[in-house]
Amino acid sequence: MNQFQIQLTKDQIITLRRMAADQNTSVAELIRQSIDHLIQKSGYTDMAERRRRAIRAAGRFKSGQTDIAERHDDYLDEITAS
Repeated sequence: MNQFQIQLTKDQIITLRRMAADQNTSVAELIRQSIDHLIQKSGYTDMAERRRRAIRAAGRFKSGQTDIAERHDDYLDEITAS
C-alpha cells in the first residue's frame, strides 16, 4: 500500500475518528472505502479494465471482410473520413 498525505479539517478528523471507533475500523480504512465508493460512482474505468473489455470484445463481431489484417489502415481511413 502507498502512503498519501491529505489535510482535513478538525471537524472531519473528529467525525472520522468517531465513525472508525463505532465501526471498529481505522480512519485510513474509512478513507479507502470512501475513495473506492467515489471511483465506482464516477464510472471511471482504469486501463486494466479497458484491456479486459477489449479482449472480451475481440472476435465477437463479424465485418464480412477477409482482408482486415492487411488493409486495417485503409478501413480506418474510410471510417474516420466520414
